[in-house]
Amino acid sequence: KLLARLEGRSSLKNLERYLFAEEGSPVHGDVIEFHGPEGTGKTEMLYHLIARCIIPKSGGGLEVEVMFIDTDYHFDMLRLVTILEHRLAQRTEEMIKQCLGRLFLVNCSSSTQLLLTLYSLENMFCTHPSLCLLIVDSLSAFYWIDRSNGGESLNLQEMNLKKCANCLEKLVREHHLALFATTQTLMQKSTNAAESFFPLKLQHETDTDYKPYLCKSWQQMVTHRIFFSKQCNSGNSKGFTVISCHLKRNHVAKRSFSVAECGVQF
Repeated sequence: KLLARLEGRSSLKNLERYLFAEEGSPVHGDVIEFHGPEGTGKTEMLYHLIARCIIPKSGGGLEVEVMFIDTDYHFDMLRLVTILEHRLAQRTEEMIKQCLGRLFLVNCSSSTQLLLTLYSLENMFCTHPSLCLLIVDSLSAFYWIDRSNGGESLNLQEMNLKKCANCLEKLVREHHLALFATTQTLMQKSTNAAESFFPLKLQHETDTDYKPYLCKSWQQMVTHRIFFSKQCNSGNSKGFTVISCHLKRNHVAKRSFSVAECGVQF
């Protein structure tokens, strides 16, 4: 039965082709990190992806379920409903409810709570074969609190996040999921800081002010890192840029998008 459920996970390769550096992504097992400062469109992009997932196939969506773990308490249900209303041909209350029935929302207020939540999700993924996408917004929410609580010991500072990363890796691998997680730009890059995380080609092409600061367990899991930034010299305050890096294949793609009332537009 478990094997049948795992094989039954729907493909996400048509989720959003403009977001990835190569066709056919994401696949089950992919771990995608959205990285950038606050206000660069990361959460809006998540709403866009959620809408794509929970809208029925008849309306051009994927009709799959999504688990959203909100650690920043930024999730805006009304915003998601607005996007759905713009994208659904049949904008009835019943249809909106059906779509939202495919979204599971969890709030976490500490890294310990996040860890316990992840441990508790095992059964959820076993019993929901159409639950294909796991989102954590954001994974860096408790970084400074954990650093403070850990005192002088790096191991203690990173202990909960390491456990969270290991648990996420296990969930993604065993249940054939795709994972999206956001991280905020908290550190300024020092010289050569990103060298061990980016091949030379990626360093040159991304030209991003990126310094990895989350634990190595997380860094080693990530298959795609997507950098978000506001567009410079743009009269449109809602204009953004993404630089999408496939870390395993050294592929890079740069895209622009805007955010309107109807959501993300490439």
